[in-house]
Amino acid sequence: MTIESGLRARSDSKCELCGTSENLDVFDVPPGADQNEDQCILICNACRAQIEDNEAINVHHWRCLKESMWSEIPAVQVMAWRMLTRLRDEAWARDALEMLYLDDETLAWAESAGEGTASEDAIQHLDSNGVALSSGDTVILIKDLNVKGAGFTAKRGTAVRSISLVPDNAAHIEGRVEGQQIVILTEFVKKTN
Repeated sequence: MTIESGLRARSDSKCELCGTSENLDVFDVPPGADQNEDQCILICNACRAQIEDNEAINVHHWRCLKESMWSEIPAVQVMAWRMLTRLRDEAWARDALEMLYLDDETLAWAESAGEGTASEDAIQHLDSNGVALSSGDTVILIKDLNVKGAGFTAKRGTAVRSISLVPDNAAHIEGRVEGQQIVILTEFVKKTN
């Protein structure tokens, strides 16, 4: 019996993620050292294209995960977790991810692809409007700030160019105002385009 025929029998010849029965193929859930039924799922071309290319993701297509995430097949659970993690900016995906339970071994497998770890662990600097800031951005002060130790007030509306982010504190950025390098609270700045 081939892997594909075993997967077709297991899934009733339907995509194990979205349930369609057209254009099905074997997908090896990474990292798979040796391809076998336990490390593979049967998926359609639409699911494969979106798994392999984040730009092709259709958020509404993946609502199917609210059902398939309950599969008893660990490989299906892993792919459901990974896709829900990619889509966690959507409220429904975040809710589904919170409900999804994976045993320790399956969770380790799901996390082994590095899905979601960088953005969850990284400190994110946000301006007063909640817009993400990056090193090199230009921001504008939204209120007058007394600069302690420098003897001047940084006026509202002052542009601070080429900011740098304080790596261990999401509330602080650094920038040059009136020739002085100062630390500024992110709540007092607005990013410019």
